[in-house]
Amino acid sequence: MYPLITNDRTMSPAQVLEAHKGQPMIEKRFEQIKTVHEIAPVLLKNEGRIEALFTLYFLGLLVPAIMERELRLAMKRENIAELPIYPEHRDCARPTTEQILRLFSLTERHQLVQDGKTLQVFDARFTELQRQVLALLGVPEDAFRLPR
Repeated sequence: MYPLITNDRTMSPAQVLEAHKGQPMIEKRFEQIKTVHEIAPVLLKNEGRIEALFTLYFLGLLVPAIMERELRLAMKRENIAELPIYPEHRDCARPTTEQILRLFSLTERHQLVQDGKTLQVFDARFTELQRQVLALLGVPEDAFRLPR
């Protein structure tokens, strides 16, 4: 047994326990900030900069959480139990941001430029799995192309 303490006096003991059960997910998000996104500690003294940094940290936690949620909800909606998103195309039932980013890590788009003018654009080429993940996330392939 261990005590749980809160400053929210409106919560019942059961609600405090239920809220505490979400802590591992919060801890996982902060672990991702330090590892996957490689964010390091920063020393700031200006209040405006501190607020700006916290806003960026918040977005850095929010965007991956939304990506994971959207992909998992789409998989459920489409009755897809697993995606072969792990290395060696192993199946994954609950894809994380790290796996999604790894899936697209080698995707490239190039421009051939001469004298400041674009001569040719080599658009990103997607695998079938990448196309499937983009479709599940509701991201059109055109998002990776320059407007013509």
